[in-house]
Amino acid sequence: MVLIAAAVCTKGGKTIISRQFVEMTKARIEGLLAAFPKLMSTGKQHTFVETESVRYVYQPLEKLYMLLITTKASNILEDLETLRLFARVIPEYCKSMDELEIAENAFNLIFAFDEIIALGYRESVNLAQIRTFVEMDSHEERVYQAVRFTQEREAKNKMKEKAKELQRQRLEANKKGTSIKSPGFGGGYGSGSNFAPTPTVGDSANFIPEPTKTSYTPMQKPASVGAGAMKLGGKSRDIDSFVDQLKEEGETVTSANSLASAGTRVAPINADSTNNEPVHLKQEEKLNVRIRQDGGVQNFELGGLVTLNISDEKWGRIRVQIDNKDTRGMQLQTHPNVDKELFKTKGQIGLKVPSKPFPLHTDVGVLKWRFQTQDESALPISINCWPAENGEGGCEVNIEYELEQTDLELNDVQINIPLPIGAKPVVSDCEGQYTHEAKKNILVWSIPIIDATTKTGAMEFSVPNSRPTDFFPVHISFSSNTPYAKIKINDVMLVEDDSPVKHSVETVFLTDNYEVV
Repeated sequence: MVLIAAAVCTKGGKTIISRQFVEMTKARIEGLLAAFPKLMSTGKQHTFVETESVRYVYQPLEKLYMLLITTKASNILEDLETLRLFARVIPEYCKSMDELEIAENAFNLIFAFDEIIALGYRESVNLAQIRTFVEMDSHEERVYQAVRFTQEREAKNKMKEKAKELQRQRLEANKKGTSIKSPGFGGGYGSGSNFAPTPTVGDSANFIPEPTKTSYTPMQKPASVGAGAMKLGGKSRDIDSFVDQLKEEGETVTSANSLASAGTRVAPINADSTNNEPVHLKQEEKLNVRIRQDGGVQNFELGGLVTLNISDEKWGRIRVQIDNKDTRGMQLQTHPNVDKELFKTKGQIGLKVPSKPFPLHTDVGVLKWRFQTQDESALPISINCWPAENGEGGCEVNIEYELEQTDLELNDVQINIPLPIGAKPVVSDCEGQYTHEAKKNILVWSIPIIDATTKTGAMEFSVPNSRPTDFFPVHISFSSNTPYAKIKINDVMLVEDDSPVKHSVETVFLTDNYEVV
């Protein structure tokens, strides 16, 4: 067959999207599409209609038509089979068959159309393959995100180093009995006595960069001024505004006087160092969960990905042995260049062409999986938040957690509970630590580790002038070095002789969004 164009149009003849596959002028294509409604016979059932030069093959989709324009010499049976595939693609990307939904997902549909037809001829693909090709991981996007992550981290480090420098000068000035002139004020302002105690940035080696919230303008280096100048008011915002900016972004700050009295200096920032082998594999899983207040699961979606990074070309021709013992119905999918038959029969990740090596110095996604369910037993951790009115206009809140998958070890667990604006909670009982972030109106419950030995915990607090609905949605975040799926990277071997290859494996399981609504 030779397919000229594919289009989705209304029954009134309005074209919503159209994709052309052969060399032809735009005016000619528009003329063919405009002629289609005039050729339809009212009240008769058809699947195709012909003119002197082309054939229209179409299928009704509620109020729309999926339309293919082919040459008259094409095989009508192949035309109809291709039409059915086009019609099945549309519900994959559109929730409903209306004009607005089709227009909003136009690019995804056009990308899918391009996977079906190349230069006018049908490709040998099915619906699952089309979905895989359209959703393929973009190396350029990963590089861009890595560069942006690095830039944000460097900016954060510069901000923290600048804050430390200002604090060191502040401490030196305090020891000498002088004060530091604020960079934001004129030279006539100073003080013969020391400034009030000011905060300093503490050790933040475990800081995880977030997208920068406020722009940072480098500040001038503070200079010492002599005694005899006028004292600044206690509420004036001077050099401390820089540290306040870091505090607003979630940085940990401690008192400068307490550090000085204890003889403590600010610890330097230590970059995380990972000793990776020339063959390094990363197994990463992200979890999206939405739970109702009554405990029912609205949405549970787990996505997993195994990436391979090879830094030495002599280890390029390898295979990776995967052990899959998960029985919960994980939907596994290999990269199109991976030998699917080898994976099905032996559980090994290897290229279709064994003589070719894997790419060097880049993270290559070789295996991914997906798991969706509404079964409450699949939750890694359950949260029960129970606010009750106390009869005095406020609420007593009981919240507890329970580890459901006892083989998991969850680290840095944070449970964020929203509060009414301006509310001050009174905590009567808490297993772990809690922090009231007044600016964000949330109560943060932190548990360093949850495992089989500490699988349950509870917190109780009261809030005046509140209603039970004020404490939702509750957001939970955690990370783990234990994978959720029972999928394990067992071994790496050379293609030539199956000899073992030294490798390193990094496992990460974390939350993308986990909430109780």
